[in-house]
Amino acid sequence: MTFSRWFLGILAGSLMIASTHCVGADENDKAIVPSERIDLFNGKNLSGWAFCMRNNADPSNTWSFGDGLMKCTGKPNGYIRTEQSYRDYKLLAEWRFVKVAPKADNGGILVHMQTPDKVWPPCIQCQGKHGNVGDLFLMAGAESKEHRGMDANTPLPKHGDDAEKPVGEWNTCVLICSGNSVKVYVNGRLMNQTTECTISSGKIGFQSEGAPFEVRKVYVEPLAQ
Repeated sequence: MTFSRWFLGILAGSLMIASTHCVGADENDKAIVPSERIDLFNGKNLSGWAFCMRNNADPSNTWSFGDGLMKCTGKPNGYIRTEQSYRDYKLLAEWRFVKVAPKADNGGILVHMQTPDKVWPPCIQCQGKHGNVGDLFLMAGAESKEHRGMDANTPLPKHGDDAEKPVGEWNTCVLICSGNSVKVYVNGRLMNQTTECTISSGKIGFQSEGAPFEVRKVYVEPLAQ
């Protein structure tokens, strides 16, 4: 057996184990405050990531890697998230839509994700829906000063015109998570911000919610001094 076949077999087995239940975490885990750049995706495999899929679906049918990219089919709903928790950081993610279609045009970047895992956990979502990238959702009971009193399914709308690039081109999203505030930049433009959030640390993830997309870079680094 070649090494590549052996490795793929090990990966498939690990994905199958993860698919049997949503992976929980020790509630006493200490969130990491980065002192230097930490690459969350190594461009080689999905090491360091865990999965939670609706109805315990097999995540290997949704998430994969190849050509140096993290790939998502968009179906079924669920997410991939870091095994570690983080706080007080700058997050940069480079991603692109593979294609979009009616009712197959959604995704998102999730920060401050709380455990135990479920679809969906308390977290803050940078909306990834085509045409609405940069809206902010306070999910599953999470709240903030600007969102308080709004319906849970209503996001804080992005500021100004859409900054998303055409389908197939790479977008850069930067989230500044400082204390209990979150700022969102899309392709260099400040698109949203919220303060006095009720959560300020947790896992970091990507949401599968209809649209196939690819990720080529994800890292956290210290906040600017």
